[in-house]
Parts: sequence; C-alpha cells; structure tokens
Amino acid sequence: MSGDVANTVTGHVAVIEMRRPPANYFDHGLIAELVQSAKTLAGRGIRAIVLCSEGKHFCAGADFAGAAMGDDRHRAAELLYREAIRLFEIDVPVIAAVQGSAVGGGLGLACAADFRVASPATRFHPTFSALGFHHGFGLSVTLPAIVGGQQAMDMLYTSRRIDGQRAFEIGLVDRLVPEGHERGGALRLAAEIAEAAPLAVRSIKTTLRQPLAERVQSVLERELAEQRRLWATADSRIGIEASLARKRPIFTGE
Repeated sequence: MSGDVANTVTGHVAVIEMRRPPANYFDHGLIAELVQSAKTLAGRGIRAIVLCSEGKHFCAGADFAGAAMGDDRHRAAELLYREAIRLFEIDVPVIAAVQGSAVGGGLGLACAADFRVASPATRFHPTFSALGFHHGFGLSVTLPAIVGGQQAMDMLYTSRRIDGQRAFEIGLVDRLVPEGHERGGALRLAAEIAEAAPLAVRSIKTTLRQPLAERVQSVLERELAEQRRLWATADSRIGIEASLARKRPIFTGE
C-alpha cells in the first residue's frame, strides 16, 4: 500500500481509512487501493466495512492535478471512474463515516456506500454546476436513489450545499450523531450488521444493490461524455477561475 489507505480489523468489522488530510482528495490510485482493500477484506470473512478518512474533511473530491488539460484529463477521469464503479461490486455492507465536508466527487464516494453516518456540522456539497461541468461517480443514479429525484435535481442543478441535519431529513444521512462521533456511530452500525447471519446479509445486499450497480455502469458513459464536452466550454473555465479566486461566477452559456 502507498500509505494513503490504512486498514484495521476488530472482530468481524473492518475500517478502511483514507489518509490524505486535510481534504482527502482522491485519484485513480487511491480509489484502486480502496477497492482492493474492500475486496480483500470481504474475502477474509469481514461482515461490515467502515469507510472513513483522516483529518478535518471526509473527501473534497477528485484530484486531476497530475493530468494536463485536454485528452490527458479526460483519460484520467475515465480511468478513475471506471475504477470507482468497482466499489459497487463489494458484497459486504459499507458504512461511510462522513465528517467535515463531502464535496463534489466526495459526495459521490459517500453515496457509493450503503449507509452514511454524519453530524449536523457535516456538509454535503455537489459543486458541479457551480463549476460549469457535469457530475460523475454514478451520482446520476445513486443520489436520486437515496434522496429521490426531486431532491437530487435541486442539489445538482443549484450546487446546493446542505448540512447534516438537512441531509438526515431527506435521507442522505442514515444516522445523525454529535460532531466528532461520526466514526463511532458508523462502527456501532457496522457492529449491528456484523451480528446478523453473514451469508444472508451478503445475499440480501447483492439482491438489493445489483440493479443499482448495473444502472451506475450504464450511466457512466453518459457522465464521462458530458464531462468531456463541458470541460471544453468557456463556462467551465469561468467556474474554475471564480472558484480559485473565491468569487461568484458569471456564466455566459458558452
């Protein structure tokens, strides 16, 4: 392992921790490590996995800094998201402990889990339309499946940021705990799941999640194509420049 991912096991529960604080940006390599860790642990009899991160924030999304603009960036995005959808193949329940912020692709990562545990102080922020480009990570499927189509459209169209309390009210958060107790809350839920018959739980998860995984797979091409198209627009440049300058973007529709 690179040191960006750490695994610990207690009984039948595993913790997979991202270690790129403070923002825990992910790239293809980190996602590949998460997938491999989860698959390996599931093969060793683990009954539930807690996905968490070190530092102030759960995850601020994808890091394409190592790829230039143009074809290199598009290829990096394609490799990353094709790896990311393998998370949906994990047949052991995954609980995301979400502290701080889950931004952009970080929201996508949280939505790939079966459950999300957060505090009222947690922030969920789909920044895509505010930056002039299209979401990825299968959010076209996962977010509506979790919160409903109308709430998903509201969040994605407006890049609306919501806190943990609101996320709990609309179903994005499954367990609301005091700030600083996100990981503990996730571990308690994992322990509850681990007490159930493991073969039955895996079977039930596969039955419930397989249709979702297939829909994520089918929508990936659309998300990637739209990202490629929108990255080439003036609005995307305007959105990114405004974000870096901490200003409100004025989009031109070009």
